Amino acid sequence: MWVVKIGGSVSEDALFPAWLDLLVQLGGGRVTLVCGGGGFADQVRHAQARWRFDDLAAHNMAVLAMAQTAYLAQSLQPRLRLAGSQEQIRAVLHAGQTALWLPMESMRDAPSAQTSWEMSSDSLALDLARRLNAERLVVVKSCSVDPGATLAELGQRGVLDGLFAGIARDAAFPIDVVHRAELGRMRALLLGEGRAVGA
Repeated sequence: MWVVKIGGSVSEDALFPAWLDLLVQLGGGRVTLVCGGGGFADQVRHAQARWRFDDLAAHNMAVLAMAQTAYLAQSLQPRLRLAGSQEQIRAVLHAGQTALWLPMESMRDAPSAQTSWEMSSDSLALDLARRLNAERLVVVKSCSVDPGATLAELGQRGVLDGLFAGIARDAAFPIDVVHRAELGRMRALLLGEGRAVGA
């Protein structure tokens, strides 16, 4: 089972439907899609800057932003199946379909290491991949991605959040970070023709 995280900014790109189509065509029974918050999360940042509310509220609002992008994705590609728990994800995959994570289980009642802007939806996708014992994690970004960079270097450059590399250190699966234009590379990975970049 794979987790594929599509950055929220990709959801505003013309290639977004093509990514969803690919994951439905080749990911049935195998792929769980995680969507970033994108412009919905940007509104949370704007509201927090205006009203100065705490990071716990901002975290929960950002999780809801991810859910909004998920609903957008499911509307664009109805063959995606919404799933809000590990059990629901496994049921969708067992039925041979592509799962689309509704991340409500990531909401929190009290502050924790997750409830800050230092942990982005990339790290939430990584955490989900670990809990699901995934075979692979693919993170799709809009910004330029150096294929030779390590996860730590990508974190230093702001491509990934600063906590990602540390969380990924003991991951038992390969992690790929790809650019939104690399649909061909993603297709090759799904068909078993590609390989992971260095972590």
